[in-house]
Amino acid sequence: MQNIEQIYKQYCNTIYKYLFCLTHNEDIAEDLTQETFAIAVKEINKFKGDCKISVWLCQIAKHLWYKQLKKGKKNENISMEELKEEIPSNETIEDIVCKKEEKIKLFKDIQKLDEQAREVIYLRMVGNLNFIEIGEILGKTPNWARVTFYRAKQKIKEVNRDE
Repeated sequence: MQNIEQIYKQYCNTIYKYLFCLTHNEDIAEDLTQETFAIAVKEINKFKGDCKISVWLCQIAKHLWYKQLKKGKKNENISMEELKEEIPSNETIEDIVCKKEEKIKLFKDIQKLDEQAREVIYLRMVGNLNFIEIGEILGKTPNWARVTFYRAKQKIKEVNRDE
């Protein structure tokens, strides 16, 4: 068994990317990453070794995220001043609103997928992870991740064609 410092160095970035895919927020992902490793330190003696340590850490991270969602700790609303600062000078508020509506539609469509397909989509699109990394995180093969991603995209296309 590796010591916790080696585990942290090896998997910190992976856990952060995974949490960012779930949360879509850098600060929350960072906080939850730290919490994940704090729990891992306390619970390392309970790790049985029947799965990869990265999978175990991702499970801890996912449970922390669900726990936070249940508590209702969501992002605060952005003020108009902050929004104006984020808008490039050549984009209008209308452009930003349209893009946001399209993004919301896409995420609603993704939510209609089964849990594993959603996770693969988030890890691939938001986390910019390759299929090898996705397979490792989810305890599956890279080919499984690739096929799941393709099928999920096809389902989203079908939903949009039917509307």
